[in-house]
Amino acid sequence: MPDNWFVVVMGIGVVFAVLVLIIGMCWLVGLLCRDKKEEEATPAPAAPAAPAAIANRGALAAAVAAAVAEYSGTDAAAIRIVSIKKI
Repeated sequence: MPDNWFVVVMGIGVVFAVLVLIIGMCWLVGLLCRDKKEEEATPAPAAPAAPAAIANRGALAAAVAAAVAEYSGTDAAAIRIVSIKKI
C-alpha cells in the first residue's frame, strides 16, 4: 500500500513542477517579445485628412464599378451602381 501513495505523490509533484516550468517559460517569452515590440515601435507619419465631400461622384462610381468588375470577372458596363454610402 505505501507504494501506491508514493506513485500518487510523485505523479502530482511532477505535474506541478512541469506546470511551474511552463508558466516560467511563458513569462520569459513574454518579456522577450515585449522588449522586441518596444524596439520596433516607431510612430507612423500621420495620414493626410480625407476631404469631407467627394468632388466628382461620377469618377468615383466609375472607379468602383471597374474594381467590382475586375474582382468579379464581369464587364464594367454590366454593373449598375445605385448609391454610394460612406460606411
